[in-house]
Amino acid sequence: MTSKPTVAVLAGGLSHEREISLRSGRRVTQALRDLGHEVIESDVDSGLIETLTGLDDVVAFPLLHGESGEDGALREVLSMLDIPFVGTLPRSCRLAFDKAVSTTLVRRAGIRTPEQVALPHDLFRELGAKHIVRSLGEKLGFPLMVKPARCGSALGCTRVDAPEDLPAAMVAAYGYGPLAVVEEGVSGVEVTVTVIDTGNGPEAQPVVKIEPASGVYDYEARYTAGATRFTVPADLSDEITAQCADMAVRVHELLGLRDLSRTDIIIDEEGPVFIETNVAPGMTETSLVPLALDAGPDGFAKVCSQLVSVAAARARG
Repeated sequence: MTSKPTVAVLAGGLSHEREISLRSGRRVTQALRDLGHEVIESDVDSGLIETLTGLDDVVAFPLLHGESGEDGALREVLSMLDIPFVGTLPRSCRLAFDKAVSTTLVRRAGIRTPEQVALPHDLFRELGAKHIVRSLGEKLGFPLMVKPARCGSALGCTRVDAPEDLPAAMVAAYGYGPLAVVEEGVSGVEVTVTVIDTGNGPEAQPVVKIEPASGVYDYEARYTAGATRFTVPADLSDEITAQCADMAVRVHELLGLRDLSRTDIIIDEEGPVFIETNVAPGMTETSLVPLALDAGPDGFAKVCSQLVSVAAARARG
């Protein structure tokens, strides 16, 4: 029987989501240790490469969120060092992480998405807020959602209900990166679908319904215990549940994702609408992926262990 590899849980980093990443890392570390894995936790610092290359049989479990954690950069380094890892390959990470790119690809495939415009900070500054606001209002209408193109955890995201509020929302988004996306606001039921592939193809996990007490699923609602009500499996019709599951699996395959992903969806009067997908979703005590997995047949810890086994098997050929 093949022995279990050592698992290197990589968490922390220097993004705006560092603290959430550390919480995700602790949760996965404990889950794997409970199942008998030898686990080391490591931040991404100058000692990481020496640590990883000093281990004979290791699988990395990247849990960095935000820049460098989800844009494929760290995974490029792991690939270069021939260190097997759980999760999506670098090129597909880049496609999924950039909301301007992923939404365009998903929409071209015939999946419903919000109408979207991507605006670099330099262009917004040069053309002037007044003209941009008028043009966006004419094209997309209100309400709008403004968000950084390359950030997670709802950081820098703002719902805009009136033209006079749009400039401040753009400034907030640019605080997290040079490219902002502006989308038509979609109202309805918020849900998320985790997709897992442990060797038999991507499979949708139970749909999670999201009901923040504040009405907005922002950073505080995501990571404050009791701030959001989650229903899993979501109390939806069988037809809508199947449509959400199918959408998440299609997005996973379309973007070339691997092992695990989480797709966020809003269900409006016409059905599910793709919002975004995540290749390094949160694994904290209030995160959505663990909720979905614990509602499934195997549970969170066992699935994490299965993903490690899949990564190890890929390396062993």
